[in-house]
Amino acid sequence: MRNKLFKSTQFLTLRHLIRWTTITVPIAFVIGSMIALFLWLLNLAITFRFAHQWILYFLPLAGIAIYFSYKWWGSNAAGGNNLIMDEIHNPGGGVPKSMAPLILITTVVTQLFGGSVGREGSAVQIGGSLAQMFSKIFRLNTEDNRVILTAGIAAGFGAVFGTPLTGAIFAMEVLTVGRIQYTALIPCLVAAIVGDVTVLSWGVHHETYHIAIVPQGVNILSAYLPLDVVLLSKVIVASIAFGLSSYLFAEAVHGVKSVFNRFFGQKWLIPFMGGLVVICLTLIIGKPDYLGLGVRAPYPGAITISSAFNSGGAHPMSWLWKTIYTTITLGTGFKGGEVTPLFYIGSTLGNTLSTLMNAPVSLFAALGFIAVFAGATNTPLASTVMGIELFGSEYALFFAVACFTAYLFSGESGIYSSQRIAVPKIFDDEDDPIESIAEAEHRRQKYVRKKIAKYRINRKKE
Repeated sequence: MRNKLFKSTQFLTLRHLIRWTTITVPIAFVIGSMIALFLWLLNLAITFRFAHQWILYFLPLAGIAIYFSYKWWGSNAAGGNNLIMDEIHNPGGGVPKSMAPLILITTVVTQLFGGSVGREGSAVQIGGSLAQMFSKIFRLNTEDNRVILTAGIAAGFGAVFGTPLTGAIFAMEVLTVGRIQYTALIPCLVAAIVGDVTVLSWGVHHETYHIAIVPQGVNILSAYLPLDVVLLSKVIVASIAFGLSSYLFAEAVHGVKSVFNRFFGQKWLIPFMGGLVVICLTLIIGKPDYLGLGVRAPYPGAITISSAFNSGGAHPMSWLWKTIYTTITLGTGFKGGEVTPLFYIGSTLGNTLSTLMNAPVSLFAALGFIAVFAGATNTPLASTVMGIELFGSEYALFFAVACFTAYLFSGESGIYSSQRIAVPKIFDDEDDPIESIAEAEHRRQKYVRKKIAKYRINRKKE
């Protein structure tokens, strides 16, 4: 009877839960503490920059310093989020210890001097690097190392945004397009919750956003359906635009990187020139709204994520300017995340579309906030849950429609080139679906070059 009890599914499940909770809690606590320090330093850097606007002119020199920091001490840490994903998919190379301190310091430096970057990428790298370090201490095997790295992503993401459930789902969903890694379910959930609670325990708080009450529309179908069909149709149209903006962002980041690498043999010149471009853009526009995170206002009336939730709180071109600023900053080698700029792009685009479509401003800003993120990261489920965690469950259906529509219309692209494609968005795609986004892009480019060459040959024959 006793042997039967110890071999039962329930007992084995309990043992599994206890083991992974024991392993995950201390790791998530350390990650949460590191994220709290990171957010505190970011706040200091942004406050200093607001008080000393002239510091922007040193951004090119900061770029050079970042380049040599990674060259001298970074090992392969420059791979960032993609390195962590590669280690989960194909273990062997390892995630260097230097990744956590390097990304923390260089992201703060980028923000201090005005680079347009976010926080998520840095948090994920901090989480992955620390998780790898503890994995070696606990002597985990290859399969367990994959799980703990995924949990590190969950802890970092959940802690930096104050969205633990989103963090857990994001970590399992982001690795492979169309497939969720349920093997890491419990560690991810525990890690995200502990990481978030740790940040709050250190007295660091997150931004809050609010959707104003949306008046119930009246149309010919109102008597038959408990849903505003007209508003839903507007949401779908807007979400297509959100997906296209996600595609533009992802392609622009990779494009900027490719162009600068092609034209500059001396690699330290790339961040230097990127910094000069950001300075020139700011002088042309005449205001610093698109520098940094875009969360806090550098002056009264500046365009921020929060202002986009109000009527007139964004310029019609704000989303495009932020796209240009961020893709240049990241594409030329500055360090930081992509997600907060994506929030800015989405919320300001939502603000603009709400005016064009006579729709609720705060609702469309919220939809853009999560949908552009969903399209760029290929994580529609995590993005939908993020909408519920940040804005409440009242508009959960609209959140889901927006995120899944944007996900489909963002194409076979994404900001993480090491993300694997398990289920193609083009369902009749006959190619092998188990490939990375980078491999899929290479295949498409090869196909296009072949078609162009064939066209030229046919033209010559004519």
